[in-house]
Amino acid sequence: MVNGDVGEIIKRYEEKLQEQVGDELLASGGMMSKDYEIFRREALEKRVSSYEKWCNFCEKLLKVKVKETDRDKLLGSIETAHLDITPEGAASFAVIIGLLTILLGVGVGLASFALGNFFLITTLFFVISGAAIIKPLTHLPNYFATRWRLEASNQMVLCILYTVIYMRHTSNLEHAIKFAGEHVGLPLSLDLKKVLWNIETEKFLTIKESLDNYLEEWRNYNLEFVEAFHLIEGSLYEPIEERRIELLEKALQVMLEGTYDKMLHYAHNLKSPITVLYMLGIILPILGLVIFPLIGSFLSGAIKWYHLLVLYNIILPLFVYFMGNNILTKRPTGYGEGEILQTHPEFKTYESNIFILSFFIGVLIVGVGFIPVISHIVDPTFDMEFLGFKFLDYKGSNGPYGFWALLFSLFIPLGLALSMSLYYRAKTKKLIEVRKKTDDLEQEFSGAIFQLGNRIGDGLPAEVAFKSVADNMKGTNSGEFFRIVDNNIRNLGMGLKSAIFDSQRGGILYYPSKLVESSMKVLVESAKKGPVVASKSLITISNYVTRIRQVNERLKDLMADVLSSMTSQISFLTPVIAGIVVGVGSMVVTIINLLGEQFKSIGVEEGGFTGGIAAIANILRIEDVIPGFQFQLIVGLYVVQLTIILTILSTYIERGVDKTTTRYRIGKNLLKATSLYILIALIGIIVFNLLANAVTFAQTGAVT
Repeated sequence: MVNGDVGEIIKRYEEKLQEQVGDELLASGGMMSKDYEIFRREALEKRVSSYEKWCNFCEKLLKVKVKETDRDKLLGSIETAHLDITPEGAASFAVIIGLLTILLGVGVGLASFALGNFFLITTLFFVISGAAIIKPLTHLPNYFATRWRLEASNQMVLCILYTVIYMRHTSNLEHAIKFAGEHVGLPLSLDLKKVLWNIETEKFLTIKESLDNYLEEWRNYNLEFVEAFHLIEGSLYEPIEERRIELLEKALQVMLEGTYDKMLHYAHNLKSPITVLYMLGIILPILGLVIFPLIGSFLSGAIKWYHLLVLYNIILPLFVYFMGNNILTKRPTGYGEGEILQTHPEFKTYESNIFILSFFIGVLIVGVGFIPVISHIVDPTFDMEFLGFKFLDYKGSNGPYGFWALLFSLFIPLGLALSMSLYYRAKTKKLIEVRKKTDDLEQEFSGAIFQLGNRIGDGLPAEVAFKSVADNMKGTNSGEFFRIVDNNIRNLGMGLKSAIFDSQRGGILYYPSKLVESSMKVLVESAKKGPVVASKSLITISNYVTRIRQVNERLKDLMADVLSSMTSQISFLTPVIAGIVVGVGSMVVTIINLLGEQFKSIGVEEGGFTGGIAAIANILRIEDVIPGFQFQLIVGLYVVQLTIILTILSTYIERGVDKTTTRYRIGKNLLKATSLYILIALIGIIVFNLLANAVTFAQTGAVT
């Protein structure tokens, strides 16, 4: 009989709880945390999952011990990035990769020595690289953790916002965290799921213990986030409603003010490292390229084009990337644009077809650029002359040195840039349109939901209030959203929840915004408690959104100078300087080539002249000079690489980790920067080669 009474009591309170928190939240209570492992595997990128497999495999082959100080840091990073590895696994992976690289270098050296042409520089490169990459690869989990924090920081302000919004009308921390986790998106949603998972697995007994353990990870990176959540926790113990609401308000205020102060200091301190990055990674290396054609000649061919390729297309891009990544690690967490479109249907629309088409176009154009090399391979004796300039002009196995071959080489960076630009722009074009429409809605949304809250507060049912606001805001995105919801209610007979969230006709389908979605969910849940609660909830959300927008606009003003400088560097300065350098470099190669031919024609090499002229002829050997074809190829690839790296860097500084915007801007900037580079290089090559011809013939005529 007692058991029957207990069951009756439990059932009664389940029904009461269901009325308070809603069917959806109650039904999904355990699912969010129970599916953590599945969600973790889906959330992590494929390259991260592959890294986990390789680390675990290498640990079985060769277990490497890690120093205790490094081990503690690695353990923290592994926990932060949700990696399923051990510090020893990361170290084992690094050591094995390093040893394999060293062995590859030794193998190349032995093979080349056996064939009678010892590749000393290549061998040393692989050996030194193998030894040098062991430590960075060991600390790769630290990199993943840093990137995770940067991505998670994008949702922190919104996380506090959603938690406060829910706690304001229902003082339940566990359900508030579930609500926030459903709306903030990856990767912070995975962190919140882990908080609940730790309770399910009985690692912690209460939500407060689990949450406090998670917040410790952020104490050294974002104290405002920790303090805001502690204020939210403190509101649970307040018996007075006004005091409870005051603590929740204070939590969001602490988060916003802390974020603004840190971004203010970051913006002020950003100019110096960005200037250093420009000078050491871009300006000086590009200007230094001018002397390389002469260096090859002065050093009797010791500097080859592939040495330049390794330096400019591997080492320097890595240097710029890691230097830029170091700037990003100092970016304050808590501010950024959330990635809301990763799950949108347009994200994967025709992706495979777009990739195949872009790849085909890229291969076709790049293939045109390699016609001079292919022609020489097919027929080493083939060459031709057009308008006084040679097409190939190979000097033995070196070349091509020809003017037309150099022009053909411009198709290679053009093909690469065009194919990537087409792919990224086609992939993100519709997404950016959806985002722009959604952003416009969010700009107006605080005013719209304020009106909606007032209408409901005046006594209108929520279903009727939508039509009133839609009529007032006719012609705006907010008005269109409310019109769709009202149409679903009036003409299709849907309830409020279905009119907004229906999978086929819901208004949220046309405006995929986490802010709009969460606000409407709050409306649906709070409407069950009466119009007064619903009205207060919407007006509170309106005030919160307005404050967040104000802070974001002030932060964008702070970053405007740095970002405009980076934009000009990407779209104008770098391609223009690189194009001029290619033109000047081609002139140097042409002069050396023509002088060599003129010296041959007047008998310098046969002993016709001695002394200074003979010494100059021996120094200026065209066979020792890096051919213009390879020289332009290296510079063109460097421009493409720099454009991608600087675009990623500028976007991450402005918006945090935002893949959709980053890809869209890469597609846009690549086409613009590479086209400008090719135009300047083309003009420079033509002008400087004509000038080189005129000067060379004038000088040799004077000598003869």
